[in-house]
Amino acid sequence: MAENKKIIMVGIPGVGKTTLLSKIVEHIKGHQKSIRVISIGTLMFEVAKDNGLKDRDELRKLSISKQQELQKIAAEKIASHTEEIVIIDTHAFINSPEGYYPGLPEHVLKIIKPSNFISVSAKPEEIYSRRMTDETRNRDKNTLANVKKELDIQSGMISACAVITGSPVKHILNREGKVDEAADKIIQSLGL
Repeated sequence: MAENKKIIMVGIPGVGKTTLLSKIVEHIKGHQKSIRVISIGTLMFEVAKDNGLKDRDELRKLSISKQQELQKIAAEKIASHTEEIVIIDTHAFINSPEGYYPGLPEHVLKIIKPSNFISVSAKPEEIYSRRMTDETRNRDKNTLANVKKELDIQSGMISACAVITGSPVKHILNREGKVDEAADKIIQSLGL
């Protein structure tokens, strides 16, 4: 059996990553390929819930050593998947009390062995607006300056991941009302 593609897709909250993922999955399923989308945060939260955590947004407030432990468990579960295409939905960094902690540190990358990275962004004003209307999460204070800073940090973190793994990174701008265009660019970059 051919080796599968493990594609890591990152994006700060409000870039439209979830909507993009649904478009990509729809396209790939239409081409009769097996696909799995896995959220590292969801896997980490499932394990943390067993240890008493009640809110997914509390993950980033755990100690770095606890986050590392949860990341390792999630990465091992992801590495075991054999679908033709595995898309890993995650963040390039975690805004923890200690500072910006990598969402994809070297030990996680070595376990997952990604073939590609996709970095999704949007115009800062669009991200800010989307966050202001999202009442489903318990987020930190939202300012336009914070959004711009997070986009810069994401770019640096994902570039480091590409260097560490030797895997390509595609930067995608998900403009308001242009999700199909962004999804097409991702699909083309992956040769799907």
